[in-house]
Amino acid sequence: MERQVTPAAQPAAAAATETALRVPVDGGELVATLFDAAAPGVPIVAIHGITANHRSFAPLAARTPAPMLAVDLRGRGGSRALPGPFGLVQHADDVAAAIRAAGFERVIVVGHSMGAFVAVRLAQRHPELVGALLLVDGGLPLRPADDGLRAEDVLGPAIERLARTFPSGAAYRDFWRAHPAFGPYWSAAIEEYVDHDLVDVDGALRPAAIADAVVADLVELDGRDGYADALRALTVPMELLRSPRGLIDQAPGLYDDEWLATWRSRLPELSVTDVEHTNHYTILMGQGVDAVAAAVARLAPAPDDDARQKEAR
Repeated sequence: MERQVTPAAQPAAAAATETALRVPVDGGELVATLFDAAAPGVPIVAIHGITANHRSFAPLAARTPAPMLAVDLRGRGGSRALPGPFGLVQHADDVAAAIRAAGFERVIVVGHSMGAFVAVRLAQRHPELVGALLLVDGGLPLRPADDGLRAEDVLGPAIERLARTFPSGAAYRDFWRAHPAFGPYWSAAIEEYVDHDLVDVDGALRPAAIADAVVADLVELDGRDGYADALRALTVPMELLRSPRGLIDQAPGLYDDEWLATWRSRLPELSVTDVEHTNHYTILMGQGVDAVAAAVARLAPAPDDDARQKEAR
């Protein structure tokens, strides 16, 4: 099944209530935020991209009438001090610990970019926790390169910034305003995300993501180490939202039509929705967020179905 969605401009949604969490994991504590903890509905777990942080999901939390747990992955955001090893399996186990710490039993997992790959590993390793997967412009193995995936080729300016320091928060905003996938689409949500990403490290302002963690994780995104087999073996409901434009607002995006067709032939049950007029970032933090919220609603079980599942367990 494939559909196309053209997002309509929407007014900003009301901010969600937030509760900070710190979850014990190997090597320290994983930082997370629980949005709207008292809300009804099937809980949502949100997993961010490879150089990102959990604030990328704040716009979605404001549009979703259910509790949402969003984590900062090991080596990023508030969890930047957590040591390696990194990798999709370690991230999946960390997220599983956060789900259990939040008291959730079975969740809808929304993964953006690399977070979608983590979501797949989470469903493989902890199937009792995952009721459905929403892969937001990620999760399918990237087209392999002859010399392997290189951070500068895949991520562009997003990786280059990790080696830099910035004199002020305003200078960091200016960096992102010049980014072709962010600047033309600037908003209060993007600004809040950018501000959260700059941290003081020994008196210098740096992006929160650790470069070594990013590089370690990137090499796994071509489907190696059993990932592709794990993806094909999943039986939970799963939907992919694809952006037509990529990490520097270029076309095609992360998955061109030919490569998507290859993977759809291997995953016949995968539902695909193209979210028009978005890039790899604005599909979540811009005009595409309402399409993401709508997809979450599609994946949520009906109340009667949810009750029957709990009785069966």
